[in-house]
Amino acid sequence: MTNLEKERSNQRTVAIAGGIAIIIMALAAGFSYGFVLEQIAIQGDTDATFQNLLSSEGLFIAGIAGWLVILLCDIVVAWSLYIVLQPLHKNLSLLAMLLRFAYAGILGIAILNLIIVTILINSRASFLMADSFPVMANVFLIAFEMTWWIGLITFGAHLLIVGYLAFQSEFIPKLVSILLWIAALAYMLIHAFYFFLPQWNAFTSVLEAVLTIPMVFGELGLGIWLLMKGGKSSNVRDKDVM
Repeated sequence: MTNLEKERSNQRTVAIAGGIAIIIMALAAGFSYGFVLEQIAIQGDTDATFQNLLSSEGLFIAGIAGWLVILLCDIVVAWSLYIVLQPLHKNLSLLAMLLRFAYAGILGIAILNLIIVTILINSRASFLMADSFPVMANVFLIAFEMTWWIGLITFGAHLLIVGYLAFQSEFIPKLVSILLWIAALAYMLIHAFYFFLPQWNAFTSVLEAVLTIPMVFGELGLGIWLLMKGGKSSNVRDKDVM
């Protein structure tokens, strides 16, 4: 086997790992965010949220496990995309990887807030008034969400670079790169609005609903491409796209 064949074989293995990680991550996000938090967190009702936490503690812990799976998958995807895309432009691929690592770090900090909620539920310190627990739990849930929003802005910047590299390539479908660009702008815009302009939440929620499809299918499309085609192309070569 020649060095070029070994390189393509390694890239193929890495691409498959990245594609599987993206799909697992999408499923875990659907469970942990789309199901668990939607079931437990009742916006504007701290008492109901706390009662849901007490009655569904096992589900909440399973949701945290899902977030940890997402965190690990993000690290795998960051590394995988760097390996697959670096023949196009090493420096931009490295920047994209570092941005995704930064996002993973911010997500890790956000997850700590959820872990604190479980500690709060199971270790009610005697010096705290019982009435304060619902409020405190809600504060940490909000802290999780707001920290995650900051991370998703960073994640959007990562997707912007990946979309650019994908568009410049000769082997990634242009539709995938366009969806990545739309998803990148959507992540950055929506979560910047949520974080910096909370008074626009009603408008932002509508915008998020409209842009959910490209946000989901942008990276998911990339994941499917990685799984099916990544690392196979003979066009994998050093190429400066600047």
